[in-house]
Amino acid sequence: SAQAIERCVDKSMTTFLLKNAGLPTPPTFAVEGRAQAEAVAERELPFTPLVLKPLFGAQGRGIRLIETLSDLPADEEVNSVYYLQHYVPRPGPPFRDFRVFVCAGEVLAMMSRRGDDWITNINRGAVPEQVSGHGETELAALARAAAAAMSADFAGVDIVPSADGTLFVLEVNSMPAWSGLQSVVAVNIADAIADALLKFLADRRADRPEGAAAARPYRLTAPANS
Repeated sequence: SAQAIERCVDKSMTTFLLKNAGLPTPPTFAVEGRAQAEAVAERELPFTPLVLKPLFGAQGRGIRLIETLSDLPADEEVNSVYYLQHYVPRPGPPFRDFRVFVCAGEVLAMMSRRGDDWITNINRGAVPEQVSGHGETELAALARAAAAAMSADFAGVDIVPSADGTLFVLEVNSMPAWSGLQSVVAVNIADAIADALLKFLADRRADRPEGAAAARPYRLTAPANS
C-alpha cells in the first residue's frame, strides 16, 4: 500500500514502528542541525561508533561511520537532518548480514550478504550466499514481524547479527530488488510475488457482495530486477 511505502522509505518512521512493536533495532536518533547531532555524538561516541544514514536513501548510498565529532558532515551536506544509529559491532572482514524477503506474511527466500566492506549491499560488491543452519527460523520470524509492523504485504528486511549473535533489524524495504537473492535460491521470486498478488485480488473479488460494482483495475509496478 502507499502507506506501507511511505513508512518504509522514511528511516526514522521505520525505526519508530520497529521499536514500538518491540522488535530489536539499534538505538537511533533523528535530529535537525549539526549542534544537535554533535550533542548526540558527544553522549554516545564514548560507548559506540554511530552510523549516519540519509533519512531517505537506498543501496547503501550516503552511509558514513561516525567515530569522532569531526566525522559529522556539515549541515548543507545532509539538508540539516542527521539520522544517527548505533553501529552494530560484528566480526569482519568479511562482514555479513541478511536480507529476508517477505510476501503476504510468508518468507519467500533469504540470503546472507558477505563483503569486505561493513556496508554489505550487493551493488557495492558484496556476495550473496545461501542461508543454512538453525538461525533460519529466528530470521524468518523476525522478518515477518518487521514486515507486519510496517503493514507491508511485500518487503525485503535487512537483519544484522552482532558479535554475540543477537539479531537486529536495520531496515524494511518496500521496493527491494532481488537479482542477488534470486542467484542463490530455487524459488522464482517474480512468480511468487505475482501469484500472491493474484490470490489477493481473487480473495477481494470473492469477498465482494453480489451485485457490487466492479472494482477498478489494479496496476502492479515492480522494481527493476537489478
